[in-house]
Amino acid sequence: MNLKRIEVIADDESEIGEATTRMSENYDFVVTSGGIGPTHDDITYESIAKAFNLKLTLHEGALQRMRALSKPHPSQPNFSWDVPSPDLEAKLRMIRLPIDESRDESSQVLFVDENLWVPISVVNGNIHILPGVPRLFTQLLDGLKPHLLPRLTDPEGKGVFRLLFSTPLAESAVAAYLSELATKVEPKGIKVGSYPRWGKKRNTVTLVGRDKEFMESLIPEVEKRTNGVKVDQEDEADEGSDKEKES
Repeated sequence: MNLKRIEVIADDESEIGEATTRMSENYDFVVTSGGIGPTHDDITYESIAKAFNLKLTLHEGALQRMRALSKPHPSQPNFSWDVPSPDLEAKLRMIRLPIDESRDESSQVLFVDENLWVPISVVNGNIHILPGVPRLFTQLLDGLKPHLLPRLTDPEGKGVFRLLFSTPLAESAVAAYLSELATKVEPKGIKVGSYPRWGKKRNTVTLVGRDKEFMESLIPEVEKRTNGVKVDQEDEADEGSDKEKES
């Protein structure tokens, strides 16, 4: 799965709307993180709903799960699900979801973890709205795998290969060659990367692609032009390592 873009967006309705509509148009799988809590600045649902001309709808299935799986905070001893209150309204804010009445609702609201009431809201078929809490984000993203894997041409990533080269040269010293190499291998679907290792004497150059035979044929050239050596781990040729002793 190729990551194409990451954006950090403020809690601003117009920015959220612009970014999500643009991303939805340009990419086939979009994930948002955060802004779906109970407070005034949690505006992801309403901003995306407005951008796609959708209504926010209280999702009954999510409400049932919330009632069954969540407990009132100790600071809310008198909380009731059946009595209107500001606290209840804040909770319901988290399950008012953008719903497109022209689409099957089951494809727009996913419950991917039986232990969580939190839904994944799916807008326009490819925007997946997740919470910003790291533990919940990771748990729900893992739960999305069964929905995502059938869409991948190589779901286990077994057809993607990565070669690492350790070089003592500065990035600026290899920049011209790497630009030349990138142009050369691009038709083969191979990406060339360069990564500085701050505080270390060696940097890393990478080749990533599917044509393993062609990539391996480039090893002597890359080693020569970068004054480097192919490694399995980027610190393998650092001073004092076995690879350094051999070279």
